[in-house]
Parts: sequence; C-alpha cells; structure tokens
Amino acid sequence: MYWRFFYSYVLIPLIWLLFQGKGLFNEKVRRGIRSRRGLFTALEHSSKKVPPGKRVWFHSSSMGEFEQAKPIIAELKRRYPELRVIVTFFSPSGFEHGRKYPLADLVSYLPFDSRANARRFVRIVRPDVAVLVRYDVWPNHIWELQRQRIPVLIANATMRRRTPRRLPGVRSFHRAVYNAIDEILTVSETDAETFGLFSLTHPRIQPIGDTRFDQVTARSQEARKRHLIPDHILDGRKVLVAGSCWPEDEAELIPALVRLNETMQNVLLVHVPHEPTPNHLEELESDLSGKASFIRFSALNEYAGEQIIIVDSIGILLTLYAYAHVTFVGGSFRQRIHNVLEAAVFGIPVVFGPRHQNAQEPLMIVERGGAFVVNNSQELYRTLHNLLQDETARASAGRRAAQFVQMHTGATERFISHLASYLKLQSSSPRALPVEVSP
Repeated sequence: MYWRFFYSYVLIPLIWLLFQGKGLFNEKVRRGIRSRRGLFTALEHSSKKVPPGKRVWFHSSSMGEFEQAKPIIAELKRRYPELRVIVTFFSPSGFEHGRKYPLADLVSYLPFDSRANARRFVRIVRPDVAVLVRYDVWPNHIWELQRQRIPVLIANATMRRRTPRRLPGVRSFHRAVYNAIDEILTVSETDAETFGLFSLTHPRIQPIGDTRFDQVTARSQEARKRHLIPDHILDGRKVLVAGSCWPEDEAELIPALVRLNETMQNVLLVHVPHEPTPNHLEELESDLSGKASFIRFSALNEYAGEQIIIVDSIGILLTLYAYAHVTFVGGSFRQRIHNVLEAAVFGIPVVFGPRHQNAQEPLMIVERGGAFVVNNSQELYRTLHNLLQDETARASAGRRAAQFVQMHTGATERFISHLASYLKLQSSSPRALPVEVSP
C-alpha cells in the first residue's frame, strides 16, 4: 500500500513534469504528449465499435516489442476468430506504425499512468486478459487490473541479473508491482531465475522461449516471395548486406569494403542505413566518392555495375537479407546491435562489431559457429574476405545460424496454451514443439 501511494502521488507527478520538460526539446516526446490529447474521447468512440466477444489487451512499448506480439495475435485470430484484440503503445513510433494493424480491433496510445487514467482506461477497454510484451510494465494499470481481478501476463519477459531494479528500496517497489501479475513467461531459464530473486509470492514464473523466433521465421517465408533486386544485378556477384548501419558502423565498414573491392572483383554491397535521411545519404555518398561506385536503391532501373547499392527506403531490410551471401548487422560499432535473427533465419553467416551486450542471441549464435565478432575495420575485412572466398566455411556457418533460429521456435504455441486457460478456451490444433529456451 505504501508503494502505491508513493508512486501515485509522488513519483507520477514528477514523471509527468519530466515528460513535459523533455517535450520542449524532444520532438518525439512532444508528439507523444500532443497525440494523447482527447485520448479518452477517441477511446470511448472506438471501444463501442468493437464487436462482442472476449477481449485480449496487448500492450507494447514500441514497434520492436509489438513485432513479438504479432505471432501470438495472428495465431489467436486464426484459432479463435471471435476473440477481440486491443493493442496499445507507449511510444509515437509504435502507435504510428501499428495503428493500421489489420488483426487489431482497436489500436490506441496507453494513457499516462495515473490512478485515474488507469481506472478509466480499464473501464472503457474492458479486457478479459492483459498481455504485456517484454518489459513495459506501468504500475497503476497493473494494480487496477489486479483490483478488477483481470489476469495479467508478461510475454517474452527478460531481466538482467545486474538490473538496477534489484537495488535496495527499488527492489521492494518492483516486488509490489510484479506480485500483481499472474504469469511472467520468460525468454530463458536465466531470466526466470532473475525474476525469482525478487522473492515474488504471486506470479507463476516459467521460461517458455521468445516469440521473436516465430515472428522472424514467418516474415522470412513471406520475404522469399518478394523480388526487390533484379536477377541481372545479382548474377555472378557475392552479395554482402549491411543492415541498420549507423555512421559509426560505416566508419569501419567502408574501408573494409574498399579493400574487398581491391582483392575481389565480384562483391556487391547492399547498404541499409538505420536512418536514410536526405542529409545522411548525401554525407554517405560524399564519403564514398572516389572510393567505390554506388547507386541508390530507388534508381536501380539505371544500374550500371555499381559496387554499392545504398538503400534509401525503409521497411525492406529483412527481405534484402534473403539476397545475401554474408551479412553485417549494424549498431554493433555504436551502442546497441540490431536484430541478428532477421539475418540468421536465412541461413547466412552473421558478422557484427563489439557492441552486442544488449542482446543474448548474438553471442549464442557465435558459440554455435554461425556468427563472428570483429573489433575493427581490419578484422572486418579479413572475416568478410574469408567467408566470401570459402564457400564451404560460409555454407557451414550459415547452416548453424539457421539451425539456431529453428531450434528456438515454438514460444508462440506455449504462450497461447497459458493464455487460453484464462479465456476458458480449448486449443483446436495443439502442437508439441520442444525447444531450447536457456542461453
């Protein structure tokens, strides 16, 4: 009770003031504040249009987390078309990308986490079950769900052993929050053990795996049907796809590519900047000038043998990985590596830099021989050269990368078995999918 009072009447006003202050300088935060104006009026209107049926509320912080909810939602809708799906986001980027999601009956921002807002939101939405994806847990909404005896589950739950949430005082607060949740379904045994360190008494904690593996597998099957690069461009070329690259990645990648072009005549780099803004594309082209020939993806109909294709659009990276012989995953020379599974699922070797501690999967694939860590441009050149030249080594590494993804699929099925018990649903198509979930 103490923590609920302290959070609602001390922390929440401070957090609200911080958001307002940050909104003065950060356009994304300002957009999130502005977009929540009139939220409850819109929510009342939209909720009345949702057809009758049991409602499952999925909340994600942003689009990356929502991708992890998609395989669950798709399978639920396939089995139980009468279910109604409510989707909320915290961030503007998540809402803007997800608002037209066809399987959702209602898409909204999550209101700011005051007690009054939480109570009003739950009253309007009337969920039968709430599913929080990954880590975006807002206490007042959780406590209101508990007060109304609405089951709450966390999907793809993760918790680092050295998390600051376990610090004295802070740990007691998070224990009060997590004890209001019914099931914490974790990615791995290690995550389950870390949640156990909070000495929780209410939730069931169980490792069931990560639905990202299911989602990336499904998306890869669709991606193989698309044809974004004409065959005549690819004929006889060894294709390197560099995905979600920041300037720090490019500083190591471009010198390595220049050396590759000096020693190999058939290398094609498909370069996907993380932020293909006009300014960044112009800076990148200026840096490449005199070092390598290049063309923008939007001008491929004028392709004349250029060594680099610079992708100046968004949303096609996973499809482009399907063309690769070798991949480089960006963010790994900056701060946080991006999704390595999107490359590994295609059965191709994955190369990345030293900044990969934000995720478990990169080193897990390295341990299985499907990925390679490099620390500078010289190591990057040697690794890429060896993989592009040695077809046997490349095929072996690619096979190990694909096997890593395949052996971790099945979390969606296991999560639905937990969820269905709260909805009093019987699965019509059970499948036993034994999968390794521990790192």
